[in-house]
Amino acid sequence: MNDEVTRYIDKLPPWQIEVCRKLRAMIHQTIPTADEQIQYGKPHFSKNGRHAAVIHVAKNKVSFMVFNAAEVDAVEGVLRPMGNGERKTADIVEGRDVDYDLLAEFLAKASSGL
Repeated sequence: MNDEVTRYIDKLPPWQIEVCRKLRAMIHQTIPTADEQIQYGKPHFSKNGRHAAVIHVAKNKVSFMVFNAAEVDAVEGVLRPMGNGERKTADIVEGRDVDYDLLAEFLAKASSGL
């Protein structure tokens, strides 16, 4: 675990800390060899030197973006396409249940070819 990523998460409001810690654990469980670092001011996770996921925190949400996700289907209300569909994002807001197992499935599928 990268200390910079830990500091990034620990400075957040309590509900975002909880979400980010769960996302981080899910990423490492899904990709045991994942490297993590702060890039562009956000926690990025890579596999074999290629971006796999990023956590982005805004005032009212936590976004979880999966890279290399062209083969991952968007799910209305859960996972939306970004740009040309190569990236998919889940937006998490306070008080809403999160299906971390489903997000792990998306991440596993997207990162399988890395």
